[in-house]
Amino acid sequence: MKNLKSRTTAIFSILLFTLLFLSSCSSDNDNYQTVPVSSTLEARILELYDSKDELILPSETDYSNIPSDPNNPITQAKVELGKFLFHETGLAKNPNMEIGTDMYSCASCHHAAAGFQAGIKQGIGEGGVGFGIKGEGRVKNPLYLEEDIDLQPIRTPSALNVAYQDVMLWNGQFGGTGTNAGTEDNWTIDTPKEANNFGFQGVETQVIAGLGVHRMVIDEDEIINSPYKNMFDLAFPNDAPEDRYSKINASLAIAAFERTLLPNQSPFQQWLKGDENAMSEQSFKGANVFFNQGKCFTCHSGPGLNSMTFHAIGMNDLAGEEINTVVDMATAKGRGGFTQNPDDNFKFKTPQLYNLKDVKFYGHGGSFQTIKDVIEYKNNGIAENNLVPADKLSPNFTGLELTDVQINDLVSFLEIALYDNNLNRFVPDALPTGNCFPNADSDSAADLGCD
Repeated sequence: MKNLKSRTTAIFSILLFTLLFLSSCSSDNDNYQTVPVSSTLEARILELYDSKDELILPSETDYSNIPSDPNNPITQAKVELGKFLFHETGLAKNPNMEIGTDMYSCASCHHAAAGFQAGIKQGIGEGGVGFGIKGEGRVKNPLYLEEDIDLQPIRTPSALNVAYQDVMLWNGQFGGTGTNAGTEDNWTIDTPKEANNFGFQGVETQVIAGLGVHRMVIDEDEIINSPYKNMFDLAFPNDAPEDRYSKINASLAIAAFERTLLPNQSPFQQWLKGDENAMSEQSFKGANVFFNQGKCFTCHSGPGLNSMTFHAIGMNDLAGEEINTVVDMATAKGRGGFTQNPDDNFKFKTPQLYNLKDVKFYGHGGSFQTIKDVIEYKNNGIAENNLVPADKLSPNFTGLELTDVQINDLVSFLEIALYDNNLNRFVPDALPTGNCFPNADSDSAADLGCD
């Protein structure tokens, strides 16, 4: 009897231990549901990079860690000056029509409300009126002939993360170093590409060329007699006074500001920096698709999730829906239109991926209306542009066989986890001149609430 009782007690103890063990395992499994997607993502990133730090964007004030042009070191004084000049409609001094004077700025086509893209498919500098809420309300001024409008022949790229791009535009034609080494024969005199001869990197070169292309003027006498004089003095103290208030220095200041446009407050960035609760479970799953089956990381890498590579993936060119603009063959050929190398034909630069959802058009021609449309296009791997020969398509442009669930998860990562909702920190409260911005026409002023 005693042995039976002992055996019964032993069996009961084993059963109790087993139940407790199973209960404990069940509890662990319950708690573990949200852990794998995060830990799996971290493990995958560590396979691809030495550490998560390689994907972290620096603070916009951490000038020593923001990639800069050696010939244009970033300083607070330059950034402050550039921030104002970028938004200053008072630079619009060379319009095709007098009514355009002081009506537009760099920010007309690169503003915070649209993730520093244009709020419309074809960005309009001079010759546009209105703004709307996110720039979507900008339209052709009926007083302008179409040939007099400063209209973009390709979708305006975002100015976010330009610090991680050594050449600019979809074809990479701006930038006198690095990626553009060997393209010197194509820096055509008396064209904007001539600006490459100054020897600056992409964003600096783009601004130097862009001020002229987009009909803006830096007038030394006006600067000296404006609130900007002291800001130029602080930004360029080592330049002789006769050289200080120049177009080049204004361009370098604007470029320094643009390099600080870093969406470092997005949930993915917060997670990289240690906040385990920054992203939703669906976004974690989407990130795992991004860095695994989706193969997005093969082209979109580094802190800006971009690269200096060019690929032909057969997207349509800008159709000119807002205004009847014909895309010339040089534009349609992308990188090849610049380099004149047939191997580069129909290739376009890999774009950065942050803050995409503020606009409703994607691809260099704006032929897609949602981020999901782009993912499904790449998932199917079938070109939509009949001008692009099959043998020119990138070997990376193949079907991915993602499921609907994986596609939706990837959309969550791109739309939500890569979205910095505080880009207004890069926008001045007011300009030293008191001008309305980013546009100053009466319709825009009404939309923007300018006095």
